[in-house]
Amino acid sequence: MRAPPAVARLSRVWFPSGGIAASGVEDAHSKLIRAGFLRQSSAGIFHMLPLGRRVQDKVEGLVASHIEQQLGASRVSLSSISAEALWEKSGRLDKVASELFRFSDRKDVAYLLAPTHEEEITSLVARTVKSYKELPLRLYQITRKYRDEFRPRHGLLRGREFVMKDLYTFDSSVESALETYHKVRTVYSRIFSDMKLPVLSAKASSGDMGGDLSHEYHLPAPLGEDRVVTCGSCDYVANEEIADSVISQEVPADTPVEVWRGITKDRTKLVNVWYPKWTTPLGGGTIREYTDTDINLSAVKSVVPDLDAGVEDALSFWSTATAPETRTATEVLNVVDSRLPSSLADGLRGAAPSVSSWPAALDPPEPKLPTFSHHETANGSKPLNVLRIRTHDKCPQCPSGILKVERAMELGHTFFLGTRYSEPLGAMTSVPSSGQSSPMQMGCHGIGISRVMGAVAEHLADKTGLNWPVAIAPYSCVVIAGKDADDADAMQVCHHINGTPEPRSGFLDIVLDDRQKPLPWKLTDADLIGFPVIVVLGREWRAGRRLEVQCRRLGVKQVVEMDDLPAVVGQLHASL
Repeated sequence: MRAPPAVARLSRVWFPSGGIAASGVEDAHSKLIRAGFLRQSSAGIFHMLPLGRRVQDKVEGLVASHIEQQLGASRVSLSSISAEALWEKSGRLDKVASELFRFSDRKDVAYLLAPTHEEEITSLVARTVKSYKELPLRLYQITRKYRDEFRPRHGLLRGREFVMKDLYTFDSSVESALETYHKVRTVYSRIFSDMKLPVLSAKASSGDMGGDLSHEYHLPAPLGEDRVVTCGSCDYVANEEIADSVISQEVPADTPVEVWRGITKDRTKLVNVWYPKWTTPLGGGTIREYTDTDINLSAVKSVVPDLDAGVEDALSFWSTATAPETRTATEVLNVVDSRLPSSLADGLRGAAPSVSSWPAALDPPEPKLPTFSHHETANGSKPLNVLRIRTHDKCPQCPSGILKVERAMELGHTFFLGTRYSEPLGAMTSVPSSGQSSPMQMGCHGIGISRVMGAVAEHLADKTGLNWPVAIAPYSCVVIAGKDADDADAMQVCHHINGTPEPRSGFLDIVLDDRQKPLPWKLTDADLIGFPVIVVLGREWRAGRRLEVQCRRLGVKQVVEMDDLPAVVGQLHASL
């Protein structure tokens, strides 16, 4: 029979907790710092301290076990330094250049710190694998990545250095690659289920990564930077960027019309986005008008890809572009919501109409240009809805469904890449039927390891402290002794908890708080750190060798006999 693990002692672990006073309004990131999990090195860059490292190790171990055991993936460790020439060859360098840390060596060869490794892994496989008999191939790594974020924020949720799990898959056919893709999605669901996280798998845009099929894995949270759309009646889940909506009939002719103005990144084109300023019920009798904040920039980008979404005052840039001494402006783009009256759309279509024929609200900025473009559909002739989907809108997938929109944090992303990287980088495989070579079918699948840590802290923290799930907690149980219990008593309790482990759960990850601090101080610190279960040798121990078991997340605080302790602690862990 396997012996229980040695009991860890907090007196032998360095974590500077308890020395920073709580701020008036404290977010989870501040609690991570105050509890001694991490410290900031510089903007968006953090040192992971021993407690934080334990959480990171737990997340890495859980993810790695699923990837290896269920997908048969082999672990690699790719260099953090990548050659710019490789990114030029894939055609991605210019698209993501603003977010790269770039440098040159003493021979003026251009390199970058890799924000992701599609180019490197594809190049490696291209030089190594030649036959379809060597496929399918699954390679993964857990490593540091680098991204020069314009505005790092929310601690581990949006940093410039982060730890990520990448899984890269290579198949010989589209059919087997899609089968792999769906297997990965199943494994991802199991990973987040083990962490007891209510993660949503949402259809998503592939963006600069490439490919035409992707899903994001979101944890609903008010601090999230994404918006996820779900249906209460069916399985429809999508990122707002690609979510469909039921396009209603044309709005009445007397519906007020508003314009939102944007500008392209090169400042040469003004973008007028025309939308109906109608009102919709939000439930409970509340009525709200659509405003500029409801513009769906992803929909606008579907027809104006080079829109600068970060500009709030487009007309100031347009004034410069149209000034007599500049004259760099070239075009006015009219992007029209497909529900606007056809009479209005007809007035905007084609060449610029005279000012007298425009409603007052639609007057274009002076001076008018001779070149006007007009858009009422997105790519693929799909009706264009330039307004964001809102809670209580109708579901596009089922007749009775009502949509819900909520903010969420992205924890993972799966991409079916096809030949996006294998073709330009020469990752070819022989085809048995023809004897010829064809590009491998690829997928890439990521989980943000450090982001999971920050997201879980944000999701489960309360005003008292952090609150870790058992699967990734730094320690799953802490034993704290008061002044009337000596070290031998506390060690006896630790060994007793692990003396009769259940076959399925195994031994618990127990730590003894033997620091020379008063009991109230240690209890407060235990709540801040977020141990799932706390076992206290206090007054009840002195009175009758009974223990107090606490679980803040489940609202448990009970006195337990020594003989019942392993079962009680085990049941709590099974629920966490």
